[in-house]
Amino acid sequence: MHAIEVQDGTCHLVRRPSPEMRPGCVRIEVEAAGVNRADLVQKAGRYPPPPGASDLLGLECAGVVTEVGPGVTRFKVGDRVCALLAGGGYAEEVVVEAVCVLPIPDGLTPVHAAAIVEVWATAWLNLGRLGGLATRTRPAHVLLHAGASGVGTAAIQLCAVTGHAPFVIVGSQAKIDRCRALGAAAGANRHDGADAWVEAVKAWSPDGVDVVLDPVGGTTLPHDLEVLAPDGRIVLIGLMGGREASVDLGKVLMKRARIEGSTLRARSVDFKADLLEELRLFAWPRFAEGAFQPIVDRTFPLADAEAAHAHVASNDTIGAVVLVP
Repeated sequence: MHAIEVQDGTCHLVRRPSPEMRPGCVRIEVEAAGVNRADLVQKAGRYPPPPGASDLLGLECAGVVTEVGPGVTRFKVGDRVCALLAGGGYAEEVVVEAVCVLPIPDGLTPVHAAAIVEVWATAWLNLGRLGGLATRTRPAHVLLHAGASGVGTAAIQLCAVTGHAPFVIVGSQAKIDRCRALGAAAGANRHDGADAWVEAVKAWSPDGVDVVLDPVGGTTLPHDLEVLAPDGRIVLIGLMGGREASVDLGKVLMKRARIEGSTLRARSVDFKADLLEELRLFAWPRFAEGAFQPIVDRTFPLADAEAAHAHVASNDTIGAVVLVP
């Protein structure tokens, strides 16, 4: 099969053996594969795959089931599916545990489906579960950094449909406008500086925000604490702004703040299976109805994975970037 291999820090199209079938798994002919920030970090050598996972990039894909392994009854050859992967999506074929596979929602193309599994699972885990939005009985004030990203656009829609329209931090007025069209209540341009967005968030929610979803880390965490409400929580899901931050621990104590780190890739198969089933029940009908939208910024041929990475790194995207073999 053709696949993208990282050589000397860049993406190259190569020939690789097809992955071996395993019990409890299905083989998928990949028709589209999502590009995520984690792929760029892995390419740079700072995010190794979990033990036993493919060394190839790619955390989500969509396509057609071409083989069913022993013990699998929920899928058959010919089913159109999308999958959450621990790696291997940048290829013409993947083999993945059947419990990490979902049918493509009605009305969606493989390109759209490849742009929803990982990002919506991330949004559901970190806002629905860890952020407490799934069970919260009163509206929450939510702050989303990188609101126009794949995870951000999913998180906006998830917040809006559960009655928690968020405030977004993005890189342009055009992105603020797009995020508001998706359901965000308000937004600020990060290029105006931290002081500006902190004041904008305080004006929007004078009593503070209940939940912060932060993929930036080092440069934003101290400011997150400034705008956090008492008993609020910060869910840290990335380190685009660095691994270190100077934090006023007095604010952590006085606000009874909870700062929680979260990753999905290295979670157990059972954990992912439960999460995906929750997501299927909650989100898949809404995709079919059009209440949720998969946001795809641009597609690239698989062979142009390096160009796709450059486009993601430019921060000019709104939504997901997808590779098409």
